[in-house]
Amino acid sequence: MSDSTPITPDSQQPEALESVAINTSQEVTAVSDRTAKTRQMLGMKGAAPGETSIWKIRLQLMKPITWIPLIWGVVCGAASSGNYTWSLENVLKAAACMLLSGPLLAGYTQTLNDFYDREIDAINEPYRPIPSGAISEPQVITQILVLFLAGIGVAFALDVWAGHDFPNVTALAIFGTFIAYIYSAPPLKLKQNGWLGNYALGASYIALPWWAGHALFGELNWKIVVLTLIYSLAGLGIAIVNDFKSVEGDRQLGLQSLPVMFGVTTAAWICVLMIDVFQGFIAAYLVSIHENLYAAILALLILPQIVLQEMYFLRDPLKNDVKYQASAQPFLVLGMLVAGLALGHAGI
Repeated sequence: MSDSTPITPDSQQPEALESVAINTSQEVTAVSDRTAKTRQMLGMKGAAPGETSIWKIRLQLMKPITWIPLIWGVVCGAASSGNYTWSLENVLKAAACMLLSGPLLAGYTQTLNDFYDREIDAINEPYRPIPSGAISEPQVITQILVLFLAGIGVAFALDVWAGHDFPNVTALAIFGTFIAYIYSAPPLKLKQNGWLGNYALGASYIALPWWAGHALFGELNWKIVVLTLIYSLAGLGIAIVNDFKSVEGDRQLGLQSLPVMFGVTTAAWICVLMIDVFQGFIAAYLVSIHENLYAAILALLILPQIVLQEMYFLRDPLKNDVKYQASAQPFLVLGMLVAGLALGHAGI
């Protein structure tokens, strides 16, 4: 047997390890940059400034992440009408109504809100397009007007297409834009009041697109209006979640959001109780009209929301607000569709 060959240190090994560390750090930074840009584009918390494309900046102002519940509300309204069928014409009508509720009128609402919130965003979210100087105020005003006019135009076209004697969808679009204006703009500026502002927001995200979808395919009646307004009280709870990211700026500027009025812990409990109790009320109503299967499915969809509230939101609402919304809201919006299908099945 030969003697063992002595092992000599590899003088290149430290350089190799350093190179690997540098490459890994660069990859992490690149992923982080892409994530920040994606969040910026969608209008989410935790974005970063630096976008130069005017069209991407305009899209950022419209906060595409907020379109999803309004588009879904149209689906729920079509379901609750009991008249939706999967014909090509109905699919195109629904798609046009989703365009109206999401990119156009939600985009109008978000751009308008950013315009009137430019001072508070300078504190809470300085990377937003207006406080960062990425877009001028005249350009923002032009965008607000274009989205408003396009929304009203699409709404009127839908009324003509559906053969409405009274322009129901147009009336809802005008009403929705009015609510959006008084929510954001002085002198009323409903968002200054935690209860009124959040309910206006919740109703805009649940009731209004639901009414539009229902009116497009059926006859909008008082029962649907009342039930969706009750459902919107759960939406009020969801709207409160958004207040936690702005609590410091709200406090400095004197805005009476619920976290400012009641403190973070109490506001978090108010939030989750509103979300759970009013979904439970809708489930109980479905039992009362003998839609027991739908009621059971809705109740089962409430349970994971309660678990996620305990896991994330109630433990640290300031840190976990986005994580909670991402994990719990799919169950809430599925519950909305279940309720819509039940109401359509019952012929309400």
